[in-house]
Amino acid sequence: MNDATITIFHNPACGTSRNTLALIRNSGVEPVIVEYLKTPPSRAKLAELIAALKLPVRAVLRRKGTPYDALNLDDPAWADDQLVGFIIEHPILLERPIVVTPLGTRLCRPSEGVLDILPAKQLAPFAKEDGEPVIDAEDGRVAR
Repeated sequence: MNDATITIFHNPACGTSRNTLALIRNSGVEPVIVEYLKTPPSRAKLAELIAALKLPVRAVLRRKGTPYDALNLDDPAWADDQLVGFIIEHPILLERPIVVTPLGTRLCRPSEGVLDILPAKQLAPFAKEDGEPVIDAEDGRVAR
């Protein structure tokens, strides 16, 4: 099944992003994959994503492994529009993965957050790359 209505803003170097992509595929869908480090979203698309997430701009800023501290992005003087500009200039600052489906847009940290917005059920048991079970054989979430 190819469903262009599901898009993942993906970083293949990120385990959480890979697990999220695998959960989407485990529902029988091959999503549109946007490797945002290679193909960053436009300012308009980024603003649309942030609005759909219903999160403050600062909530989508990634700190680890980014120029966040060097740019002093903790400074409350930065306006949202300026922060979006930093993400455009340094796409690594965008927290990932972001998934867009007909049921909503979500920053999928942890990866199983994607289950709340997938239109189709999981097709098989699923465990994260580290072996942590997420979906059991009865297509139910593993209790935590």
